[in-house]
Amino acid sequence: MFTAYVIVTVLAAAFSAFSAVAGFVRPKWILDNMTRYGVPHSWLFSLSVLKAAGALGLLVGIGVPAIGVAASIGLVLYFVGAIAAVVRGRVYSHLSYPVPFLLLAAGSLGLGLATA
Repeated sequence: MFTAYVIVTVLAAAFSAFSAVAGFVRPKWILDNMTRYGVPHSWLFSLSVLKAAGALGLLVGIGVPAIGVAASIGLVLYFVGAIAAVVRGRVYSHLSYPVPFLLLAAGSLGLGLATA
């Protein structure tokens, strides 16, 4: 079970880190999507910091389980919010973007609680 936890957690951290870096870089497609969802561009840096912190917390959590659980809870809440923003913006075809991130964060949380 611990091996599955590590694999899912590393994948969740990698996905979240990739998303954070993309937010820091601010490519046009991200700015366009944020406009469609009604999310102010001024939030992008803060949202990216949250994803980066979550990714780091997941990795630290492999050795310190309480931090991993806290990080995975934070990322689950973050990506639930991202899904809500997509739904609020009525861009349902974009649900395929945040859902895998949510599933990985939730998987990390579930496996982390199961192995603790």
